[in-house]
Amino acid sequence: MIIITGASRGLGEGIRARLVEGGRGVISIARNVDNIPEPAFACDVGSYADLKAVAAKIKAAGIEVAGVINAAGIASMNLAITTPPRSTQAILQTNLAGTIYSCQVFAPLLLRNKAGCIINFSTIAVALGLKGESVYAASKAGVEAFSRVFAREMADFGVRVNCIAPGPIKTDLLNGVTDEQIDRIVRRQIIPRRFTPNDVCDLVELLLDHRATSLSGQVLSIGGS
Repeated sequence: MIIITGASRGLGEGIRARLVEGGRGVISIARNVDNIPEPAFACDVGSYADLKAVAAKIKAAGIEVAGVINAAGIASMNLAITTPPRSTQAILQTNLAGTIYSCQVFAPLLLRNKAGCIINFSTIAVALGLKGESVYAASKAGVEAFSRVFAREMADFGVRVNCIAPGPIKTDLLNGVTDEQIDRIVRRQIIPRRFTPNDVCDLVELLLDHRATSLSGQVLSIGGS
């Protein structure tokens, strides 16, 4: 089974649908799981206690976990000096702390088989230094640094840890971002075209596959930075 956080919308929802379509078992985690097939758990990834409780239920049920995909995330496009403290805290708590907490509580479920894959999410905004995304980029830069070091910590246990850093992909995370703003970012990519959730899903499937067992501690940018 593959654990997916943020499975109710955006990239998380797309990844969940693709994996289920491909025959993989999925454990969905989201704030609201009313319309998601079981097994699914309502949980705030910013709460260590909530995630720990979910991990305990998965372990008690004897479910074998082969991977963890941390797709939960929020964004607020704003200059740093005009970003309210509440927004700053929410972004850091969900994106950075939430990813770390998830890895802390779910990685032990992978260790028993000495195999598995963890996929965290960053953003091209880190590499490109996008104006108006300083707090969001800071939270994701932390995810990248954590993932690199965590990959070394997990290597002896056969668990791989990688990051995907997408360019601007039209999901609800980009609500309020104009097509003109997106096009300006796309022009700075190595491959200057728009990508879709399907491109992210393709890379996720590759990282989960045995063909990617040589990849760990990497930040893979969709579109190139």
